[in-house]
Amino acid sequence: MSDKIKEELATIIANNKEKPNLGNIDLHKTRELLMDAGAVLLDVRPPAKVVGENAQEADIPSALYTPYPEFADYLDELPSDHTTPIVCGCVKGWFANRVMGYLEMLGYTNVYVLDTDIAELVEVHKAHSK
Repeated sequence: MSDKIKEELATIIANNKEKPNLGNIDLHKTRELLMDAGAVLLDVRPPAKVVGENAQEADIPSALYTPYPEFADYLDELPSDHTTPIVCGCVKGWFANRVMGYLEMLGYTNVYVLDTDIAELVEVHKAHSK
């Protein structure tokens, strides 16, 4: 393995070690990042896992529906500023954690994973929007 790849991985791991819970965040912190820090929310659930609306359809500000199986098709929609906070969410975190890794390999430095089902965030958003 090249020294450059090893250095990049070491940097990514060091960055995640500095984040509480290695970048896994709860609903409260997610809403804080979305509302106060201008974070982008990526709903990465495959279509078969979406019950009701995805986060983008639910009009969560800065939410994008970028289903994991087609994630590479949505790269042009990602923020050009690689320091923009990004929160990835799915049902159990499996797909979101993978996408977090892909984003970090693409050079994004401020990536988090919602530690609960993103459907709960959609529900909270709807409750606060009324």
